Amino acid sequence: MLSVLKSRPAARVAVIGTYILLVEWTRALSSNVSHAAAAALILGGFALLLAGLGWPADRLGLGKSRLGFRILGGFALAVVLLLPAAARASAAPILPAFLAVPAIVVSVGEEIAFRGALYAALDDIGGVPVAIIGSTALWTAAHALSHPPEFLFAVAAAGLLLALWRWACKDLVAPIIGHVIADLAL
Repeated sequence: MLSVLKSRPAARVAVIGTYILLVEWTRALSSNVSHAAAAALILGGFALLLAGLGWPADRLGLGKSRLGFRILGGFALAVVLLLPAAARASAAPILPAFLAVPAIVVSVGEEIAFRGALYAALDDIGGVPVAIIGSTALWTAAHALSHPPEFLFAVAAAGLLLALWRWACKDLVAPIIGHVIADLAL
């Protein structure tokens, strides 16, 4: 099965995209069950990390070069991602403390899945435009069950920003850092 997916990029995109959507939607539905939110986030985050298995680190954007710049970029992305929260009447974080570690796990898992494996697979079949648009579209669809419809534009904008960074800097470290900080602060 693995050799078929490697030789057929479109099949690889279909499998990765379907897997990610199923994990995200299952996680979103499970989070609604009383006392299951933390477990759903942790299990979902680890399940999303599986999408990155078998990919070389550099194809996922996880190389080690210019690490300081990439970390600084993550803080810059976090600032941009947090701008909508700053407009709230109360800019204090609303994430309960017991969800901090689960939020970190799912943020890292989502970045590895969407801007790592899915982005790389989409890039293989249609280049950068397909990778940016496709990963942003699936990112938005994946959040359709966990966010109110009026918030999906902001979700899409965040996904687009993170995908553009992934393309421009060939980097996934900064999107991971920015996503983690944003999720912890929101």
